[in-house]
Amino acid sequence: MTETMSVDSDAGAESRDSSLAAAIDVCDPAPLLMSLVHVTGDLGLLDEFGARLTIGEPGNHYRTGTRPAVPPGQYPADVVADIRARAHELLTPDMVDRLGVPDRETFLHMAKVATSERVDEEFVPILLEQAGFVLGERCVPVTVTPPTDFSVIVIGAGIVGVNAAIKLGDAGFTYRVFESRDEIGGTWSRNTYPGAAVDTPSHYYSYSFELNPDWSKYYPSGTEYQRYLKGVVDTYGIAENISFRTRVLSACWLDDQHVWEVTTESADGSREVHRAKAVVTALGMLNSPNIPDVEGLDSFGGTVVHTADWDEDLDLTGKRVIVLGTGCTSVQVVASIVDKVKALDVVVRSPHWIVPEKSVVNDVPDGEKWALAHIPRYHEWFRLRSYWFASDNLYTLPRIDPEWAKTHFSASPANEMVLETARNYLQASFADRPDLIEKLTPDFRPYGKRIVKDPGFFKALTREHVTLHRASFERVTTDGVITTEGRFVPADVIILATGFELEFTTSIDISGRDGRTLADLWKNGDDPRAYLGIQVSGFPNLFVTAGPNSAPNHGAGHNILSEEHVHYIIECLQYLLENGHDAMDVRQDVLDEYNRKVDEALDKTVWVHPGTNVNGYYRNSQGRAVVPCPWRLVDYWTLLREPNPDAFDFIDPTVERIEG
Repeated sequence: MTETMSVDSDAGAESRDSSLAAAIDVCDPAPLLMSLVHVTGDLGLLDEFGARLTIGEPGNHYRTGTRPAVPPGQYPADVVADIRARAHELLTPDMVDRLGVPDRETFLHMAKVATSERVDEEFVPILLEQAGFVLGERCVPVTVTPPTDFSVIVIGAGIVGVNAAIKLGDAGFTYRVFESRDEIGGTWSRNTYPGAAVDTPSHYYSYSFELNPDWSKYYPSGTEYQRYLKGVVDTYGIAENISFRTRVLSACWLDDQHVWEVTTESADGSREVHRAKAVVTALGMLNSPNIPDVEGLDSFGGTVVHTADWDEDLDLTGKRVIVLGTGCTSVQVVASIVDKVKALDVVVRSPHWIVPEKSVVNDVPDGEKWALAHIPRYHEWFRLRSYWFASDNLYTLPRIDPEWAKTHFSASPANEMVLETARNYLQASFADRPDLIEKLTPDFRPYGKRIVKDPGFFKALTREHVTLHRASFERVTTDGVITTEGRFVPADVIILATGFELEFTTSIDISGRDGRTLADLWKNGDDPRAYLGIQVSGFPNLFVTAGPNSAPNHGAGHNILSEEHVHYIIECLQYLLENGHDAMDVRQDVLDEYNRKVDEALDKTVWVHPGTNVNGYYRNSQGRAVVPCPWRLVDYWTLLREPNPDAFDFIDPTVERIEG
């Protein structure tokens, strides 16, 4: 018995040694170096290797339009080899983190070496949180425990709603989540079309408090992301507080009682009325499928399917298929179905700028997964780098340099680099097809619409059975489509990859003080305005997450928006308790001044600037950018640490209610 156990133990140790060695040989050398510092506690490693790196200004290559010899954040080959050799020497299967969470000075030094860029002190708090070194820190003093009658209703169980449930529970608030669908996930339960995937790196597009070392790809599929969210729900045990298949019909503020009255409808048609101190909308801004108004669409004899309402039983094998659209969704669908169909026609009204991204389709090596799960702090530093190079480094890209823009199609030297990358990729992909280059060249500056990372779309367009049309649908017949070019295209299946209607919660009847409705105030979503993208004057204790001008369109992802907004909501609710208030209502003059600054900042971007020839969901019917946040991520994150009392009118309990 003892001998068998010894053999098993030796085999296990040998396996761990082998796994560690294999991980060292494939994992990212930058976070590996940081792990060496954590395991050994030897800060001298930073000076030793940092001296061999060229440390540049953050995003300087974008600002100047120059391309460095070594891409940002990558180490020279000789440095990589030496880091791996040192790791083989110093790391053992029983390694532990001797350094722990670094102090601010040490962290700054490590971040600079890890990114090969200058990292200023203002970034320390957001990097520590977003990398997963520390949990988000409460800012409002916590001396009052939320009473049981201070309840919160959350509408939606996507990435924001799940986060809100977790954090409300952690803070002690009573809450209930209403979800109209029969499962959690929001976007990722709704979008199940072939090739559905996230275009933000997997190891960053997740909660900072719930890192996942097991992503199969560097960019997750929608299915895998949905599994991640379900795992989070199970881990935190919040499913019992979610009412599925329950649609919120209306929310009405009762000014005499200082509560929200929320009416819901269950799948069986029954209705209930609920009351809560606060309401959090976690619906996102893109929910209802955008169905184009095309003559004859209802008369088509084949199958019409929108990507947001995919039929899982739809078999495309051997079918003649038309795809309308060329945004992120369309390119994913086309790349995924090209090998199944008999004929594929892609109808493109307004092409996007498309850039290469090899890792979009790459699997995460087993060694990398092992490192993420077992090497101390490797995951946190890997995530930090994923965030760093997809965040404020990119802030300059959509911003206008007025002098440059006078004489260039691009907006700035930074914008020119993206333009050059996209043009070069387009020309290299279709060197012998000038017709495709012409059809796929946008007439607007990069970032005017979302930059698309290519999952294999360009390659699919070179196949013999694939045809690209620079057109739209003129009308649909029983057996095909007539394009605006006047060409008839026969089809068995029409796939509408036409995106969503921009709604900003106006699909729900929300009425505030004096009976004003949010839909009327926001002109049915065409002109939404909010303070910090979250609060609206006249609607006390209503928190609109992912609201107007809050999206981080220059970089990062919806996950950071989720964490920022939920953190701010918890701080606001705690502030009310600590100061004996029933509710808070942002002052109209504060909201107006905030939005004046938003518009002023956005006027200097490609989303709004005169000469930007682009229409898209970023802008409303008047040309105002209603989606993008104008601030750097670090600035917006800082603004949302805690409420500014001077921005609000507070509603206090009535004497009668206090005595009662």
